[in-house]
Amino acid sequence: MPKSTVDDSLPPDLALARLREGNRRFVSGEGQALRSWHPGLTLAQRPFAVVYGCSDSRAPAEYVFDQSLGDLFVIRVAGNIVAPSLIGSVEFAAGNFGTRLVVLMGHTQCGAVEATVDALEHGGVPASSNLQSIVERITPHVDHLFATPAERAARLSAAVRANTLAAARELRESSPVLHELIERGRVVIAAAVYDLSTGVVTFLESDEPNAG
Repeated sequence: MPKSTVDDSLPPDLALARLREGNRRFVSGEGQALRSWHPGLTLAQRPFAVVYGCSDSRAPAEYVFDQSLGDLFVIRVAGNIVAPSLIGSVEFAAGNFGTRLVVLMGHTQCGAVEATVDALEHGGVPASSNLQSIVERITPHVDHLFATPAERAARLSAAVRANTLAAARELRESSPVLHELIERGRVVIAAAVYDLSTGVVTFLESDEPNAG
């Protein structure tokens, strides 16, 4: 599989601008995501960004950012939790395609986050050990929110934001490969939340790129 070279990979700041513009088109109704299949797709892929998000059916990254086939390397898992095989997928994109921007994207009304909040509020137990493993990964990211009283809607909103930021930090810290690329200015990891009610993606934080 051919690898992208350092010089021809889209810089993180330009990749982020492209995503922002795509989301603007999506929100305004001008989007034309997944425009067409073409034979060139079989030759190679050159995604300009990795989007690591939730598996919720209402949050498909290609539509949210109005990008076409081959533009994004998308990883989706309930609650956008960070686990070894998923980290490996990000490393694969950075190493094989030279992709320099990684967006860790949560979303409002996330069922996995809500299940975690329910478990912390009421002591509920998920229906299976596999679902429990998702809750256990999210819990350390949001349990500090229970130190003070809050309305449920506000707590859920804060939990989505906290889980997204913590997952982005975890992704940086759990991979020596990505950490080294970040230190060299080759990769940027940004955290974002997609609002289901408006369609708007809000970027919460990002590493400043050190190289163009």
